[in-house]
Amino acid sequence: MGELTPGTPLRLEDLARRLGMSISPIREAVRQLEALGLAEHVPHHGAKVMAIDVEELRELFSIRLALETMAVRRAAELFETADADAARSHLVAYDEARRQGDIRDAVRAHGSFHFALYEAARSPWLLRLIRPAWDSCERYRPVLLAKGAVQDRHEELDVELLDACVAHEPARAAKALHDHLELAADIYTVELRGRSIFAF
Repeated sequence: MGELTPGTPLRLEDLARRLGMSISPIREAVRQLEALGLAEHVPHHGAKVMAIDVEELRELFSIRLALETMAVRRAAELFETADADAARSHLVAYDEARRQGDIRDAVRAHGSFHFALYEAARSPWLLRLIRPAWDSCERYRPVLLAKGAVQDRHEELDVELLDACVAHEPARAAKALHDHLELAADIYTVELRGRSIFAF
């Protein structure tokens, strides 16, 4: 999940060849992606990965900011050595995947890092609420985690977020998370017309 960027055509024959499968299960999978809102059918052209929807992006990020800020504040208060070790191992995996240009593994490791922090909040309800908004951002993540100066800053903020939790500094953790999500405004500057990701 998250390997194909928004707007990528979903050509059944190419996907079947790439995955070593017949076209029938691929066709059904694409239909399911359409039902989930992750792909759209274009008459006479087939399906493609859904394009960027700026208003959806803003709404999702605002929801994530509220829920994930609550989680990292709590995590910073409760953080233990085992939490730090788990989060750090995922950051190492993320850095390695990025250096190798493996966006799919980078997306997975990045998600595992964040959820290691959210799990440290010791709140099953927060996890249940965070997960749907997080998953709904999947189609935007390959762009957010590609190579470049903005993405390097993204990684710096992940380290800052972890350091704040280790130091038991909830306000600092919340600020790092806000700045982390706000970076999307720099990446989608054309679509957002230079405005904040949180400006409605």
